[in-house]
Amino acid sequence: MPIGESLRLWWDLLSRSKAEDGSSPHKFLFFPDENHWILGPGHAKVWYATVFAFLAHHVHGSPWQRPGLLG
Repeated sequence: MPIGESLRLWWDLLSRSKAEDGSSPHKFLFFPDENHWILGPGHAKVWYATVFAFLAHHVHGSPWQRPGLLG
């Protein structure tokens, strides 16, 4: 999906789901040199760490913790 379309959909999601304080639970992870598949080994590590953090938060109820690989 082109980045312009991704950002348009992201903006639409954010504009419809803001909390009263303006915050949003949604995250956007972008790898500018990847396509539909995350092929770079470093990018794959970041992607999996992010997915596991998402699952820990939304499935297990753990507090959201940004993966350390994201800096």
